[in-house]
Amino acid sequence: MTTVHPPFDAAVSFEHRRIDLENWADVYVVGDVHGCLEDLETLFSVLELGDDDLVVFVGDLVRKGPQSKAVLEQVRESPRLLSVRGNNEQKVLDGDAAVPALGPTDYRYIESMPVAISWDGGVVVHGGVDPNRPLSAHSSEDLLTMRSPAGNGYDGPFWFDAYEGPPRVFFGHTVLERPLEREWAVGLDTGCVYGGSLTAYDVRRERFVSVSTGGHRDRSDEKIVVPETG
Repeated sequence: MTTVHPPFDAAVSFEHRRIDLENWADVYVVGDVHGCLEDLETLFSVLELGDDDLVVFVGDLVRKGPQSKAVLEQVRESPRLLSVRGNNEQKVLDGDAAVPALGPTDYRYIESMPVAISWDGGVVVHGGVDPNRPLSAHSSEDLLTMRSPAGNGYDGPFWFDAYEGPPRVFFGHTVLERPLEREWAVGLDTGCVYGGSLTAYDVRRERFVSVSTGGHRDRSDEKIVVPETG
């Protein structure tokens, strides 16, 4: 049986930013960009963002695609764009991966990224959560890389198939054939860098907005999840 826990029911060990959605008009959560600047600009054009709109990214702004620095700069320089840290940003910080174009300002910005951004009823993380533990019992590593409580591979079972909330978790990291919408989980990594799509979730209207992408990397079918409905 899945244990349901209230959000942030105790002090947490990870970097967390709280926001108030009432301060913004439209609010969108956007999936993994991976340096695909042209696709991000196309999505922004479709969304027709206003000055009072907010976009929150699920992390992995960098690596794999061609313009990591430009994507990072665009997010960093706009007060209406926020992002949690993804596992690829963490790899850059840890020295496990290199993006030669990034400079000291970029590194400082990545270090400043929270691991979670939350509001009343919702939280954005990169990877996911363990359905059987309160958020207070999660580490940064958990939230950055969670696919399954039993491991980080694509064999499942996936955390979002058992999670019953609250809060509603918006996440990336696990590449999906199409966006996933459940009562308590919204999956947004639809393989932008692999030629899938770049997807936003319109929080106010509870709908997805996606743009097709050309792709810059190949990926095996075994590492693309076809989400079940429900």
